[in-house]
Amino acid sequence: MRRSARYERMAALYDREILPIWSERFGRMILRGLSAPPRATVLDFACGTGYPALELLKKLDGGRVVGIDSCAPLLEVARQKAGDMLSRQIFLRSDELGPKLAFANEVFDLAISNLGLMDAPDPPGILRELARVTKPRGRVIVTLPLRGSFAEFYDIYREVLVRSEKAEAVTRLEEHVARAPEPEQAIAWMHAAGLRPAELEMDAFTLLFKSSREFFYAPVIEYGPLSAWKDIAGKGEEMQEIFLLIKEAIDAYFGGRSFELTIKAGCLRGLRAKAGDDRADEPVPRPEQVSGESYVIEEGNE
Repeated sequence: MRRSARYERMAALYDREILPIWSERFGRMILRGLSAPPRATVLDFACGTGYPALELLKKLDGGRVVGIDSCAPLLEVARQKAGDMLSRQIFLRSDELGPKLAFANEVFDLAISNLGLMDAPDPPGILRELARVTKPRGRVIVTLPLRGSFAEFYDIYREVLVRSEKAEAVTRLEEHVARAPEPEQAIAWMHAAGLRPAELEMDAFTLLFKSSREFFYAPVIEYGPLSAWKDIAGKGEEMQEIFLLIKEAIDAYFGGRSFELTIKAGCLRGLRAKAGDDRADEPVPRPEQVSGESYVIEEGNE
């Protein structure tokens, strides 16, 4: 499938199939307890189809949101949803998501990114850029999956690769898993970006799939991590053989019950440090915790 056609198909079903069970679950962590100064200017990095930017507008007193994304079909959906607010309260533009943002220093009162950080080649570098374009004492808030997400799938994948004597693929898998940070590493990224104090709110939820077929064809997987997972296995017949073995292993291990995946969600909040600011060690106000939830992908939902 051509890349543009793939993105168009993803955009057509994103709000219906992916947003409710994935992006909203993370985005609510950004919105919970969020406030902004009057007439605040907000950057939404990797804004997708407009969530949570359009919800954030309800919390702004005369402010505006600038949303950027590299996927034109997703932006077109966001423009349609914005309606009369487009070019008045929210400005949406196509832009590359790194390595350097096309904004001057200290422009925004608040910078957010819902799940956009880990799609960039250099997540710590993007955090530095978000800090750079944020005003002193402004906030940066981003969400991301933490280490341990998809652990059940990775365990099966690793076992299949080891049995198949694919040592190089095992190494690629471990490198891929290590891209998702541990909590301490995520906080270190914030500090290195000059975001102090910084805090990480954590939550956990599960995704349930009734079979391996449901899993691999679910839009949240197909248009999410599946492409990177396939690259780990190799190309052509080699990749297909490995994924057939993974499919068989999932159905064997979870036969008669749902394939359950744990997602460890993180929400990083930090203040753009100001030189000589004696409040730099103050704790960031933290919203109340919420309990984890499960989402079920129904049969035939492809």
